[in-house]
Amino acid sequence: MEILSSYNMIIGAAAIIIISFWFNGISKKTNIPSVLMLIVLGIALQFGLKYVLGEEIDFEKNLRGTLEIIGTVGLIMIVLEAALELELKKEKLIPILKSMAIALIGLVGSAWVAALILHQFIDGMTMQSAWLYATPLSILSSAIIIPSVSGLNETKKEFHIYESTFSDIMGIMMFYFLTGGLDPETDTGAVGFASNLVLTIVIAIVASYALVLIFQKIKSQAKQFLLIAVLLLLYAIGKKMHLSSLIIILIFGLVIANVKLFFPGKTSVFLEEEKMHQIFHELHIITLETAFVVRTFFFVIFGVTIVLSSLLSLNVAMVSILIIASIFIIRFLVLRVFIGKDILPQIFIAPRGLITILLFYAIPTEAEVPGFESGILLFVIIATSLVMTWAMIKDKKQMGTMLDEIDEELLARNEAEDELRDYEDSNDIALADRPEEPNEGSNDQNRQTD
Repeated sequence: MEILSSYNMIIGAAAIIIISFWFNGISKKTNIPSVLMLIVLGIALQFGLKYVLGEEIDFEKNLRGTLEIIGTVGLIMIVLEAALELELKKEKLIPILKSMAIALIGLVGSAWVAALILHQFIDGMTMQSAWLYATPLSILSSAIIIPSVSGLNETKKEFHIYESTFSDIMGIMMFYFLTGGLDPETDTGAVGFASNLVLTIVIAIVASYALVLIFQKIKSQAKQFLLIAVLLLLYAIGKKMHLSSLIIILIFGLVIANVKLFFPGKTSVFLEEEKMHQIFHELHIITLETAFVVRTFFFVIFGVTIVLSSLLSLNVAMVSILIIASIFIIRFLVLRVFIGKDILPQIFIAPRGLITILLFYAIPTEAEVPGFESGILLFVIIATSLVMTWAMIKDKKQMGTMLDEIDEELLARNEAEDELRDYEDSNDIALADRPEEPNEGSNDQNRQTD
């Protein structure tokens, strides 16, 4: 059709990127996640296309493959972007381990409770399938969290970057561990899973060192997308070998961001620091830009594929509310134990997003449950994002109030100092204008002279 001509597609794609950039500006001012605005834009496009084309289109069926490809690339870029921002220092070891523990306990605890809820309320849902469906619903979305926490203080910001990145990686590993258990012939159990993890880490470290040594020798200016292409290739090959490929991306990003740590002592002779700094800087910019574009199209296309009628089911609403309540109750308990009383707004920053959608599409056919409605997925994603939005806005207002109070105190203190200074200056002037009184000694001398 003429409406779907190549030039119209280019115009549409360009317009979406421009609108997404505008959404980012709104998000920074209001703390409303740009992802929510992109999903709403996708829903509007869905209705617009149906109206213009004048026919019913199964967008979910037609765009599912595209969504999976874009989502996978976006996931790689987001994890790489997060890894490039992480500095590995001795003083950060405890926060990293604490974030990892919180992410793991939150993931397993949320998945366990969600599985119980799904098993209880969804017809035909076995406990094994319930765990498989519950795992994506229990993974934090770094695609939403990382761009949204830039306004928090450095400690809380780092915590969310660590936690969401670990949640992504461990959630994907847990999902594929569960899918491996569906086929007894290929299931290697916990021992096989552990050996697979060790093998992935070894391959990741070797590949990272090799890429650093090779790419610092390449003289061509256009080598960043070559590097990204190699990383995509490693990720895809790793998935074919049933490895935890995201670990390869994470470790490579950590090596590039902390290259001096990974090349200590005499091994630093293999480094060309100026070139490595240039590679890091250019890769960081390209990763940031690519993640932005891919994230934009992923959530817009997701909005286009949403079936809104699935939200009207009472059972969907009840199951979703129970799962959401369990998410925040478990999160409160875990944060209270590991962090203490200062858990605001962290307790409410637990959105679900890109990984949740991708893993739902990756559920094997033999594990699919016809009674499960996709509205639960949409309900949880939107509700958790709205809760995060509310918490961020409230935190921003409290921070603004605190800053206003500090400004008022400073203003009052400055005014008091100015008043004191003016008072001292006026006293000095008064003393200077007062006529000199002759001292007693001079009066006695005058009398003697007379």
